Amino acid sequence: MAFGSAPTPLGEMSVAVTGDGVAGVCWGDDGRLRARLLDRPGLTEADDPERTAPVLGELAAYYAGELRVFAARVDWRLTTPVQRAVLGTLHETVPYGRAVTYGELAARSGTGVPARAIGSIMGANPVPVIVPCHRVVAGNGLGGFSGGEGVESKRWLLTLEGYLQPTLDWD
Repeated sequence: MAFGSAPTPLGEMSVAVTGDGVAGVCWGDDGRLRARLLDRPGLTEADDPERTAPVLGELAAYYAGELRVFAARVDWRLTTPVQRAVLGTLHETVPYGRAVTYGELAARSGTGVPARAIGSIMGANPVPVIVPCHRVVAGNGLGGFSGGEGVESKRWLLTLEGYLQPTLDWD
């Protein structure tokens, strides 16, 4: 697993990339991501900036408003089958600039997971932004968000994508 990080408007973002695809994304330095992922059996660290560069480039393009669809493959091996089904449904069916409620995603996924549990799956999403958990909202507002600065990061991402209207202080 190769690790890398780059600055974004929402702070440093780190990625972990295996030979099969992106296995992890988090806000903050890649030391936190390394600690979380390398304690898994069978995963070893590789010094391979060429593996992380395309993913970091896509994230930079996304944050610059130049990328709407990530080409990077996702390595789902660090998710449970239920997480994979819910996150995979989100990844495949909720495009840039759109959102879905927790209840709608629960129904779409066909997993039988109740809407209130969808929030827990979103909070445990190992590949945020690329697997767009910020696009899952409550029926009566934004709902929660565990990435970056919390709900303010979610609001920023949804504004970038045009789902929310910008405020007067939008950069």
